[in-house]
Amino acid sequence: MTDTGNLVPRRYQEEILVQAQKGNIIAALDTGSGKTLISRMLILWVSIQPSSKGKAIIFLVPRVTLVAQQAAFLADRTSLRVMQLYGALEMDLTDRKGWKKKFNSCDVFVMTPQIFLNLITHSLWRIDKVSLMVFDECHHARKSHPYNSIMREYFHVNPISRPKIFGMTASPIWNPKEPQTSLATLEANLDAKVIGVREHVDELKQHAPKPTEELWELLDIPWINIQPRYYSTYYHLGPYCASLFLYFELQIHFTRIRREYRPVDEDVDMEDASIIPNPIAAKTLPADFFDIEDIVSGYESFFVCPTNPLELPIAVPLEWCTPKLRELVNILLAYRSETFQAIIFVEQRQVAACLSKVLPYIPELTGVVRSAYLVGQGASNDGVSRTDLFQGDAVKLFREGKVNILIATSVAEEGLDFPACDVVVRYDPLQHMVGYVQSRGRARNKASTFIIMIQENDITQLARYKALQDAEPEVKQAYQKYMDNLMIDEPMDEASDQEDIDPMDIIERERFVVPSTGAILTYDNSLDLLGRLCSLIPRDIFTPVYKPKYTGSFEVLVELPAGLPLPPSDLGYYGPLKRTKKEAKRAAAFHAVKRLYELNVFDEYLLPITDSPDEDDVSGWKVDMKNMPNTMTVSVVDPWVLGPKLWLHYVLVDGRRVAGLITGTSLPCVNLRHFGLHLQTEPGKQLAFSVEQRHCMKEFTNLGIWYRITGSPHSDLPSLYIVPLTTDGRVDFKAIDILLLHPNGCVNWDIAPKDDIFVSNINEIGRLRKLVCFRHDISTASKPPPGSREDGFDTYYNFFVYKWTRKKRYALIPHDGPMLETIILPRCDFGAYNIYPSRDEDVREIIIPNGGLIPLEYSRWIPMSADVLHTFELLPVLCRRITDLYRIQRARMSLSLPSVYEDVLIEALTLPCVAANYSNQRLETLGDAVLELCTTVHLYNKYPTRHEGQLTKLRKQVISNRYLLARAKRIGLEQFITSEILSVFKWRYVLSSPEDRYSTTPTRRRLRDYPRRSLQDCMEALLGASFHTGGIPMALQMGTAMDLEFGGVVPWSLRYVPQCVTGSIPSLFSDLQIELGYNFKSNRIILEALTHPSFASPVDGPSYQRLEFLGDALLDLVVVKYLYDKFPNATSHQLAFPRTKAICAPALAWLAVRKLHLYKVLLVNNVELSAAIEPYIPLLESTSAAEIVNKGWRYDPPKVVSDIFESVMGAVLIDSGYNYELAAAVVEHAMEDVLSLLSPSVAKDPVSELTEWAGAFGCTKLAFSKVLKEGTTVRYGISILVHDHVVVGPIVSASIGVAKFVAAERALAVLRDSSSNKHLSCFCECSRATDVTPTVSAVSTSASVVNDDFLEVSEAEEVHNLLVTTGNGYSWSSLLIDD
Repeated sequence: MTDTGNLVPRRYQEEILVQAQKGNIIAALDTGSGKTLISRMLILWVSIQPSSKGKAIIFLVPRVTLVAQQAAFLADRTSLRVMQLYGALEMDLTDRKGWKKKFNSCDVFVMTPQIFLNLITHSLWRIDKVSLMVFDECHHARKSHPYNSIMREYFHVNPISRPKIFGMTASPIWNPKEPQTSLATLEANLDAKVIGVREHVDELKQHAPKPTEELWELLDIPWINIQPRYYSTYYHLGPYCASLFLYFELQIHFTRIRREYRPVDEDVDMEDASIIPNPIAAKTLPADFFDIEDIVSGYESFFVCPTNPLELPIAVPLEWCTPKLRELVNILLAYRSETFQAIIFVEQRQVAACLSKVLPYIPELTGVVRSAYLVGQGASNDGVSRTDLFQGDAVKLFREGKVNILIATSVAEEGLDFPACDVVVRYDPLQHMVGYVQSRGRARNKASTFIIMIQENDITQLARYKALQDAEPEVKQAYQKYMDNLMIDEPMDEASDQEDIDPMDIIERERFVVPSTGAILTYDNSLDLLGRLCSLIPRDIFTPVYKPKYTGSFEVLVELPAGLPLPPSDLGYYGPLKRTKKEAKRAAAFHAVKRLYELNVFDEYLLPITDSPDEDDVSGWKVDMKNMPNTMTVSVVDPWVLGPKLWLHYVLVDGRRVAGLITGTSLPCVNLRHFGLHLQTEPGKQLAFSVEQRHCMKEFTNLGIWYRITGSPHSDLPSLYIVPLTTDGRVDFKAIDILLLHPNGCVNWDIAPKDDIFVSNINEIGRLRKLVCFRHDISTASKPPPGSREDGFDTYYNFFVYKWTRKKRYALIPHDGPMLETIILPRCDFGAYNIYPSRDEDVREIIIPNGGLIPLEYSRWIPMSADVLHTFELLPVLCRRITDLYRIQRARMSLSLPSVYEDVLIEALTLPCVAANYSNQRLETLGDAVLELCTTVHLYNKYPTRHEGQLTKLRKQVISNRYLLARAKRIGLEQFITSEILSVFKWRYVLSSPEDRYSTTPTRRRLRDYPRRSLQDCMEALLGASFHTGGIPMALQMGTAMDLEFGGVVPWSLRYVPQCVTGSIPSLFSDLQIELGYNFKSNRIILEALTHPSFASPVDGPSYQRLEFLGDALLDLVVVKYLYDKFPNATSHQLAFPRTKAICAPALAWLAVRKLHLYKVLLVNNVELSAAIEPYIPLLESTSAAEIVNKGWRYDPPKVVSDIFESVMGAVLIDSGYNYELAAAVVEHAMEDVLSLLSPSVAKDPVSELTEWAGAFGCTKLAFSKVLKEGTTVRYGISILVHDHVVVGPIVSASIGVAKFVAAERALAVLRDSSSNKHLSCFCECSRATDVTPTVSAVSTSASVVNDDFLEVSEAEEVHNLLVTTGNGYSWSSLLIDD
């Protein structure tokens, strides 16, 4: 690539552009002539064409290192939106939404060809949606290169819809002996004509000059193993460099050996917390190893600087270098200058690395050379650079001038943009024309020198160089000949470039296109598709990556791993007879993929089935999360309305009618026990009332609300009326009128009732008292007795003046006169009631201290009966209960919910923000496990050909919060959720507007705000409620009503007919059946449950992995239900924590070993796995259940041990005909020893305990650091740091998780020890030590805490809010860093 800083095109570049606009061309121009600038101009021209609308421009480069370079150039020098793509294996090909967004948001895509091939294979994009394809270094378009595979698909597109092709290369002829054939093949493959500059040749020569060439000596013996590489380095660079290579090469092998073996006399300065040594590394090194290592380490002083490992410790004299290297030193000295830069091309990586390291330490070059090296690292990391003294990207450092010598392999030959160099040295022999032309192109200054080093008298190498030199004019002549015949369309023969594939095989190739998507299956991509499928099969660390097995020569059999849950007949495929072995292998893979697509193993995009598109749920319903706020405003159903029709409901307390409740809805009947009272309502009776009567009932109701609920005047329009009743059950309007005549009370005590008199004082508006008696023996002038609340004042008068006088209000108090002895009646503004009688201790009435004496004068009696006042006291509870019942009844009708218990259904739809003594959280914990099991059973049976990994991903999707939220919105669950707080201090049962009183279509809804997450919680809580009421059968009904992936309402035992072959169970499993207390009917199912993948085969049957998937969900539900029943007062958090203790890997492994002895019947064919399990058997057998529950984190047995416990339980569920109750009984029996020890107070793990304790202390600088220790062995450990001070560690273990727990346990002990110099207070300055405030339980009450002082409304509201707010305790957090 030329200097593209000047964007003014030259005439020869415009000449090429004109040809590119006319048709498909391959621009054959020397390196440095500005081909990329031509491509930029062509891209701009194509982008403005009308036919390009909605299409992408694809710029393909053969190497990863070129992606960023070309993308940066196009992004900087065009206004187009450019995206770079590389790393094909890291691209998520299942993210169709993401890819669509990429293509819609960008114009030009710079990528490697394999990525684009994957995109068109899986129909993420199509070639007919591309306007231009640019092929950089297009000479690669031959044989099976991805360039060629892309072009094969290009030829299947209708010619009208094909994109324009523009190829760029400096070396279109691969074979100089047959230039015509090379050009013809390239043209045919790219559907383009090779052209060069014809009219402006002189200008091209001026701007792409050919450097002067000189000859130098060369030595090269390329070997492939360590010894050949050592000798190659020796002959190329000399003994010191060869020894340097050998030293570091051996260090690499020593490191690998240390990881595979563990020395007998290991001496590590890290504390080992392992209970069992690393099973994989538990092998003994031979003694000779240490002798060899000692010998090598004796040379460390020659190659490793103790202060900086990147430097060499000694100078390297020329006497230690080969003559060839000495000549190279002379060359560099001859061309050195202040701005001197050079590239040295070598063939082997170790030569590049050693040369780069040694050059700065040759005395003659000291201070002259700053070197780095650039080598390729394979297909996945091609062109990744490394440096020695200079850290960073070698190419970038060279461009910036921070290094002046770049030693590179062929990775730097093509495309990379380097500054013009003073000298380019070809240190190794030339092998082909491309290498010759490309490496020479790095010397692009007019004064640049290109040096080829060839050994003196090496006739062969000299002849090869001469041949390449002589062939170049012939190549250019070939260009000219083809340009002279551009209009002649002659047939081209591809055979010469396809020497590894027979032409007839090419003709006979099949091609399959998925009709629904356009995804393409070809012989070229079938091998990759099959390999990708097998690599995704789940496996443990003892099982190698699964691969397809190919056998045969010209007719190949491909065998798939038994880990794919397919019938044996679908695990092997024969391909047709072919003429070459490679083609036979491709053919077999093609037919295998096509058949697997028919079996739904590959989806319609030819991707392995994993999960559904992330924007849709499994049924294709769109989930719009963007327009759904975190806090939703929802219209919830609400019965409290008025209208032309009104219903009268009698309110009964202990079986006696006390008042009437009137509203515009026929309300559900209440039957509730509340504080020892039996509270009931009767069915509504429709009545008609005049406008005047309605007004009277409204005013009466507002006064009652004021007296007994709010304590302040209430003027809003109530949505219900509470009325007194006559003896015959009619509304007592006479009693209503009396109250309305004296709304603030009556001063005529002569007409007051004899019993149950309620009074208020003018100085205490809003406070109601019950009269005990008249106190004529005391007056306001009397002196209060000692010890009374009024003690300290001369008279009662002075006390009341002090008590009731406010800044803006004077107290009205008589100087003398009798007193009233009263009882203060607290306001009843809390709507809590208890749906669980066993939890009465959580709902209590607060005892209110009373000051009962008030002056008679300025006191009034309230003309309202005790029964009606009592009804107003109960009204918040009554309204809450009726609202709850109304909502669940509407939910049952609207959603077709099963017959779940009323109170349980209310609990499931009540949010925690209500602050009641119940909420949906406990049921949500239970429902989460129900959801997982019901979904698991359905997916397990619906997809019998999907392995555990695919099923797990699918389950994750259909039990995710996103999925549940979508389902909740789809069925309209949000309208039935209760979120209103219990307090009605501000009365909320009111009408929105006066017109609502007579609306013929009253809206029985209210707007409420609550978190979006509440929807998914309620979905799970409803499942928990149904399971609590009627087990799995009712849970299936509930899940189906909510449109979940449960497979319908048909019970499992009827839906899934057992397909297991019954027969006698081998005696091998007799003891297991006795321990389980269950006899298997199917021999096959128990064999599958105990078969490790290493033992599985198409003949012997599948492994336990699918059954493990099933058993995992079964155990979860059994354990959660056990805890739910055993601890009815436990919170959801208190249920979740012991659950994790029971179903963690150590606990299940302990049960597998000690309880069921599954290691005796495990079918495994893996020596390393057996050796890893063996030491844990005696350890787990000797461990108690209490130890495993409290300190199970200390154990890390191989995962297979816990997996087979889960698989056996899954096998029981299937074998029992999906009888959950029976399977749950078996699980509880097997887990009895662990379950009996679980409780909400079970010990926490050390990591949780440490972080919570540090958080309570106020420390936010706690960190867990992963430390690498290299000595005679390489091991990882955990250190714990507080404010960057190491408190404990490094602690090492065979398991990094165990090390973390042990480190946390020891750190907690040290930090808590006040006598230690590592006590937390010695480091932490975040805050002062703080005691954790105890969490205050939510208290439901029917009264507000008040004293005998009168409060203003604002003051009373503040006190009240403090009372009803749920106590949450303090929440502490700490910064946890896991390096």
